Amino acid sequence: MTLPLPDGEPRERPVAISCGEPAGIGPEVAARAWAVLAGEIPMLWLGDPRHLPGDVPHRAVTDPAEALAVCADALPVLAHDFGPPVTPGRAQAAHAQGVIDMIAAGVELVRSGAASALCTAPIHKKALKDGAGFAHPGHTEYLAALAGVDQVVMMLASDQLRVVPATIHIPLSEVPRQLTPAGLTRTIEITIAGLRDLFGIARPRIAVSGLNPHAGEGGAMGHEELDWIAPLIGELRAAGHDVTGPLPADTMFHAAARARYDAAVAMYHDQALIPIKTLDFDKGVNVTLGLPFVRTSPDHGTAFDIAGQGLANPTSMIEAIRLAHRMGSGTAA
Repeated sequence: MTLPLPDGEPRERPVAISCGEPAGIGPEVAARAWAVLAGEIPMLWLGDPRHLPGDVPHRAVTDPAEALAVCADALPVLAHDFGPPVTPGRAQAAHAQGVIDMIAAGVELVRSGAASALCTAPIHKKALKDGAGFAHPGHTEYLAALAGVDQVVMMLASDQLRVVPATIHIPLSEVPRQLTPAGLTRTIEITIAGLRDLFGIARPRIAVSGLNPHAGEGGAMGHEELDWIAPLIGELRAAGHDVTGPLPADTMFHAAARARYDAAVAMYHDQALIPIKTLDFDKGVNVTLGLPFVRTSPDHGTAFDIAGQGLANPTSMIEAIRLAHRMGSGTAA
């Protein structure tokens, strides 16, 4: 969103980009993204400038507002000293607190109105736990804790598909136990609110998959659909929401099916992520719904095996910054 100036004119703000794990590809893809987007989107990178590729110009700023004038010629950097030099591909305990601090700084910039949105580069959770006692299961949970919210939703989005996994990083054997009526209802409600408030879709259409093959096939392949998933969807429809399902997951993601909904809610990680990574592997963006600010992230990890070699593909980071900017300025529909 843009903030008004005293005379009523809107004020543009940069997208804040947290550095992520400095030994991974985060600094490189952020710098390459700036090279593509410099004339299109104002941005501000948070991290140690020594970690950026040497062939990309950057300039230190002390105030996020300075980024607007700097961004066309150099990547604006709100600098933080991480201490020991980085070794590509090898996370260091000494860097862990700096990574955490840059995420927190990005959240503060967005919540204060100094930045329009937060785009986070990938972190290495074990490195943060080993180096700084990081107590959260992942990036998203830490953001939720900083925001003071008890449930958020991970959406993977591209031009071809938006999909939400109702359960995420748990063993498949745990899914039936972790998947509850209250949790699924809240996931769908947060998805609807996110599509309405951040993507400008007045009445979002939500397709919900079944848990079992063929959505249980009338109880022949499982009873969850009959016992509580279908009744839950009926209650949401009675409340005025455009929700359909439970649908067989194997017929939800072809082109004609995708045209009938604005987002799909799937029951577990692979049921959601396989379709989008097959359809649009490089351009998928991770969006966190349910936060009081806009957060996106590229849909890839730290890629230690190629870090520092100039091989990283910045496409997902480019798309994550673009979507963050659109969402933050109210133009994501």
